[in-house]
Amino acid sequence: MLEVAALTSHYGRIQALAGIDLKVADGELVALVGANGAGKTTLLRAISGVQPYSGKIIYNGKDIGAVSSERRVGLGIVQVPEGRQVFGPLSVEDNLRLGAYTRTRAESDAELERVYAMFPALKERRRQAAGVLSGGQQQMLAMGRGLMAKPRLLLLDEPSMGLAPRLVEEIFAKVRALKEARTTIFLVDQNARAALAVADRGYVLETGRIVLAGTGSELLTNEQVQSAYLGL
Repeated sequence: MLEVAALTSHYGRIQALAGIDLKVADGELVALVGANGAGKTTLLRAISGVQPYSGKIIYNGKDIGAVSSERRVGLGIVQVPEGRQVFGPLSVEDNLRLGAYTRTRAESDAELERVYAMFPALKERRRQAAGVLSGGQQQMLAMGRGLMAKPRLLLLDEPSMGLAPRLVEEIFAKVRALKEARTTIFLVDQNARAALAVADRGYVLETGRIVLAGTGSELLTNEQVQSAYLGL
């Protein structure tokens, strides 16, 4: 579904990504792990079309380099951003419906019920302002908002950031459920153990370069990964 080839990106004179090559197959969950500042979010932003880059991003067999970020959403590329970025003054339900702004009311209603089925806590709080939710609930809201757009490729950026261990487990249980439902997911997270445990395949990014690749289980048992990211 997704192929990134020789992708390079800069912030001014600073090179953030240097020749990235990776693939995500239809129905696969691929994790990208690395330290803070390695370039993980920059790569997701390039795939979403909001970060300038050189190289190629091939989506369903077509180079989307000239495709705007808005049109990429229409093609099914949907990013759940780092830091959740919910609209605090708006209600939970209004936040969710914003994810389906390109769809008809009937389509939005149908997706809303699916999201509420996956995240019952959001339905209970649907009339509350998003800003009063806990961090874990806001992460669920951000994921639900992304799902409202009916993604073919879901980009998850640091879903466990800032959450207590129990909430991290809950969020990754939802990620696993999406995987089991055959949602294609490209997952970025500093929590390498949780990300690789749920992934079919994974990549390790260091200072803008892919340094390791393999199945999730292979990377979990890799000595370099264990030493650098798992504290073993």
